Formats: sequence, structure tokens, C-alpha cells
Amino acid sequence: MKPHRLSLTNALVMGYGLDKQIHHIYNPRLATREELEAYHDPQYIDFLSKVTPGNQDEMKHLIDTFNCVEDCPIFADMFEFCKMYAGASLAGARKLSAGTTDTAINWSGGLHHAKRGEANGFCYINDAVLAILEMLKYHPRVLYIDIDIHHGDGVELAFYHSNRVMTVSFHKYTGDFFPGTGKLDDNGAGLGKYFCLNVPLQDGIDDDMYLTVFKTVIGDTVTHFQPTSIVLQCGADSLGLDRLGAFNLSIAAHGECVNYVRTFGVPLLVVGGGGYTVKNVSRCWAYETAVLVGADIPDTLPATIYDAYFADSGWKLHPPLTGKVDNLNSPAGLQRITVSIREKLRYLGGAPSVAMREIPPGLEEWLAAEDAAAEAEQEVEADVSPSASMGISARPSRKRTAQNEFYAGDDDVDGDDDVEGHGAGAGAGAGDGDGDGGGADETPARRAPSRRAAGAAARGGSRRGTRRTSARSRPAIAVAAPGATKVEGEQGELGEQAGEEAGAPSISEVIIPVSAGTSLPPPPPPAQQQRASRSRRGNPRTRTRPRAAKEKDQQEEREQEDRDSPPPAHAEEEEEQSASVPMELDVEA
Repeated sequence: MKPHRLSLTNALVMGYGLDKQIHHIYNPRLATREELEAYHDPQYIDFLSKVTPGNQDEMKHLIDTFNCVEDCPIFADMFEFCKMYAGASLAGARKLSAGTTDTAINWSGGLHHAKRGEANGFCYINDAVLAILEMLKYHPRVLYIDIDIHHGDGVELAFYHSNRVMTVSFHKYTGDFFPGTGKLDDNGAGLGKYFCLNVPLQDGIDDDMYLTVFKTVIGDTVTHFQPTSIVLQCGADSLGLDRLGAFNLSIAAHGECVNYVRTFGVPLLVVGGGGYTVKNVSRCWAYETAVLVGADIPDTLPATIYDAYFADSGWKLHPPLTGKVDNLNSPAGLQRITVSIREKLRYLGGAPSVAMREIPPGLEEWLAAEDAAAEAEQEVEADVSPSASMGISARPSRKRTAQNEFYAGDDDVDGDDDVEGHGAGAGAGAGDGDGDGGGADETPARRAPSRRAAGAAARGGSRRGTRRTSARSRPAIAVAAPGATKVEGEQGELGEQAGEEAGAPSISEVIIPVSAGTSLPPPPPPAQQQRASRSRRGNPRTRTRPRAAKEKDQQEEREQEDRDSPPPAHAEEEEEQSASVPMELDVEA
């Protein structure tokens, strides 16, 4: 890999005038050591920062440890070069995340073979991994596409267990071709299962076959994964006539892959990669720069100081590069690959959800301020809430509850035994329990009479006490209004059962017209109540009445026969005493 190819690329871009159609051209800063250590081992970074051609003999043991041999030689200013191209990819990722651009290009990047703690395949720092990690701070899902002839093993390994990064690599695979990885069935592990796709190809693939497979696989991947950003590695060693390649791709077909990815309208970072025939690499990347900016450029190359590199092809942008290697790919074999990949994509089950695992340092103070503001707002709302101003406690009631409306203990005040109204409690008693309504001549708010109320009315007796609410219902709130009495409430299962047995309507709101000076009509005779009860035997609740309730009904019927008998002498005294007792209203929050 010769950095001189970047000089030729830059000369062609400037010669075509593409620099005038690019919104911004940056001279990015070098990547810092902390940024490099976001992925790479600190000991490996320390080695790269110290090794030089002059001291490599002294550091021979570390050179072997970090694999800086053969295809990763030590050269002058190597660490500066690594920080330069890594810093450019990081700058492009930051621009995309900030939304200041929709496409960023770094032709010096794309060194996809570097591992966390070793160099490999002419690659020392994996700038693609660093850029993806930067983009993951803002983007939920990143798609990495690799069209280098060599498998993008370094990027795949970095995100092999992640479901936020999907890697798709189109490469030559024979088992012994460098790097020897990238089988069809290598598809990730753990959370990253099926988020790694490999498209192994054979020698000599042509434009039509390559584009068909590429568009099919990438189209389906984008549909299932729904990336929010894309990193495209454009290794030019997949072109025909490359010194280390074996494909028959033309520059136009290579550029069509870039154009297809561009049509998705997703933030796109484009980086370079392999490519060992310098003149074709520079042609390819200059053409793809034009594709990315949407410019049409002529086939004749502009005059530059590097004209000698292109003289043998007649200074053409698209020289013939195809047909030099036999095509070993069959349509049936490519069909099998695409079908297999589609089956794997089905296991994704849609785009993965994203959970924040750690809070960036810059957000901690902001989140703390937001929490404090929310707590202050809740305190203000609590101070001005209606329940606080009315003196109603928001705590759950700890009182014991009655089983049903047949309960008739000393603390029963459900009013089912009341016959005559009492002025006390008809006024303010409904609101605050004071009971000083002062309505001596008014008929109080009360419920429709039940069977027990009918028996009590016949006897003229009355009992009053403290009411306890059912565990399945809220206490009814009686609101006295001129000309009508409105009873609102909710009945639980037991309360509704008792209401149906007694003949009361099983609704949550009953309005009974009452005029001043009039009394409610007398309850129906027991025989009519029994017929009404039998008419509702279709209700399963009426068939499961407790035995105690039946015995109470029989007792009440016997007492009904004695209704003409005079009440006890002390009944009137009890009634007068009960009228002076204020009604207690329990209001649960």
C-alpha cells in the first residue's frame, strides 16, 4: 500500500474541479492517544508511539508481539501517519453526528485489518472501528459495508457480539486467500448473532453479477436493520487488473455500488481501503467523489503533474479492466448465497432496541438539574393540590371493611335501616361530616330502600353508627340539591350482589326527586320483593347467596308480621339521640 496514491487522487479531484462542489474541505487534527485507545490496547498504542526504523532492533520482541512484520513494516513517522488518517475518520464521524453534513469522505482511511492489539495487512490503526464507535454515541444503529477484495476481518471482530453494528463484507474467499476468514456461515455471536453477514465470492466476478448480488443483499439488509448511519469502505483492489486482486470489476461498477448506498439518504461516511495499482485506485476514487457530490465528469482525465501515470491508457477515466481473469462464479452459486443471507436476515426480527448503558460525562450535570427541577415542581403541585386544601388525606385507609350490605353491627351507618330523615347531616354533613345542615324540615339524601330498610320501616326502628367501607368500593358521596337528591358511588362485587337482592338499582348513580315536605313512598310488600328476587335468578350472584343472608330474610319476614305492634317506649328516645350524632364521612384518596 503506497500513500502516493492519495496524491494522485487529490490531483484528479482538483483537476476536475470537484473541490468547488464540495461544501467544506477540512484539514483535520491528529487523533489523540485517548481517542486511539477507545478501541486499541494502550500497550499497543504505546509501542506504536515509540518504535522507529532506528530502534526496531532493540524492540524486536515487541515487534513480534504486535505483528509488525512482513506486511506491516516499520517506517519513518509511522505513528504520525496513523494519527492523521484516524483523526480524519473521526472528524468525519463527528460532522455526521452533529448534522453539519450528510456525507463525509476520507480516502486515506478504511484500514480494516488492524486488530485491538496488533497490526495486520498493511493496517496499524483501525480507523473504521474508531469512527463507528464515535457514531454510536449518537446513532442507534450503524451499518458497515466493505467492498474491498479482502475480508473486513478487523471491523467484523470488533463488533462480532454487538447488535447495534451490522457488518456486511463482499470479498474473495477460498480458504487460503488473505486473511482466510469470512465464510458464509460466520454470522456473529451472542447479541450479535446474524448481525454479521459475509458474501464470499470467487475469482473473476464481473459487473453484472457483482451488482446483482450487492444490491440484493444491501437492499434487504437496510430494510431489516434500518441503519441510522452507514460506513462504506471502498477498497479499490476489487477492480480488475489490481496487483493483488482477482476480480473483473470496472470503475463504473465500483462507483455504482457507492451510488446505490447513497440513495438511501442515510448519513454516510466513505473511506478508502486496499488498492495496489496506483493509477486505477486514483481514477476510481476521483470518479466516486464525483458520484457522491452528484457531478458528471468527462471520460478524459484533466492535465496534472501526474500525467505520466495515465499515458498508457490514453488518459481515460474508464479504461478497460474486465475480462482478464476467468469467472469462477456461477448464477446458481450466487443465488444460493443470496437466499442464505435472506434467511439469516429473517432472524433479526426488526431493528434492535437501544438502551443507554452509560451516561456520557457531559450529561450528568444536566440530568441532575432536570431531576431537581422535577422534584421542585412536584412539591409545588402538592402544596396547591385540592386534596391538601380540603384536608383529605392521600394515604390509603387502614379501616376494617364490612363484608357486604347485610352487615348490621354497631358501626353500620349505610342508612338501610333509616326510615325517617333527620335534618342534621342533610346540609353540610355530606361535605365535611359536621352534620349541622339545619334542615329540620328537609328530607335528607338517602339511598333507595332495601329489604332490610322495608322491615325497619315497618317497625319504625332506627340505628345509626360509624360506617365502614367495602374493600372493593369507595364510600358514596351524597350531595344535597334543591328539588333532588343525588347519590354517587361505586359498588363492588359484594355490594352489587346485596343491592340486587334488595331490589335496589345496580348502577353507580341514582337520582331520586324529592320535594320539600314530602316523604318517600313506602317500600313494596315482601311478596313483591320476593317475586322481584326470583325474576333475577338468572344472575349467578343471586344463586350463591350466603346462608346467613337467607336466615336474615326469614327473620325479617317474621318481624314484618308484627309491624302493627306499637314500638318500644324507648324507641323515640333512641331516635332523638341518634339525630344529634353527626354523620361521619370517610373519603379515601
